[in-house]
Amino acid sequence: MTEKQITLTIDQQSVTVPEGTTLLEAAHQIGKEIPIICYSDKTTANGLCRLCVVDVNNGRVLQPACVATCSADAHVQTRNERVERSRRTILEMLNASVNLTEAPEIQAYIKDYGVDAQRFPEATQREHPLYDDNPFYVRDYSQCVTCWRCVQVCGEDAQYTFALTLDGRGFDTAVSTLFNVGMTESPCVFCGQCLDVCPTGALKPKIEWGLEQGLSADEIRQATRKPKKHIQSQE
Repeated sequence: MTEKQITLTIDQQSVTVPEGTTLLEAAHQIGKEIPIICYSDKTTANGLCRLCVVDVNNGRVLQPACVATCSADAHVQTRNERVERSRRTILEMLNASVNLTEAPEIQAYIKDYGVDAQRFPEATQREHPLYDDNPFYVRDYSQCVTCWRCVQVCGEDAQYTFALTLDGRGFDTAVSTLFNVGMTESPCVFCGQCLDVCPTGALKPKIEWGLEQGLSADEIRQATRKPKKHIQSQE
């Protein structure tokens, strides 16, 4: 049976898509780029970060393009003043509370949207120890934006290992293992899929991290043989 097609307008450009298509997918079909953080084509879209919001029919609230589906005859604006202000505020809050120095895509968004780095001068930076508890990768959750991608691929979206979960509430929410055990004590099989989807450098291969710290190949090999429970983040 042929899929039902619907037509809508995105930034004054008409597009026809199958019913059920998300606004993000429709925008990509006509070459419109919408910024994303929590979304990945390897994980289930949950609309967590709200960076991808768009204006649909001048509605009361902006819609997350990664989960909102297209409706017939809708008029969508992907970058009007409302949208830009919302995205800029989200980026300013992230920049004020998370170390984004190794998140190149987010840094590009920060530049593109003219983020005011001093907008929230009294904000508290999230600080976590750097976990070096296995031979394969390190975890620095001071760089984590809690996008859930790693939790999702470790769970039902891919691996079904469930080594990673979320711990804490509100500002203190962070990725963790169940009961905060070390990775070698968890169900982790070190498949590397969590590293592949991480957008910020919070998860990094041990060799890459060691080279960045100025360690020699021999020192890195020695470090992988004797992983530590955790160490404080490097300044």
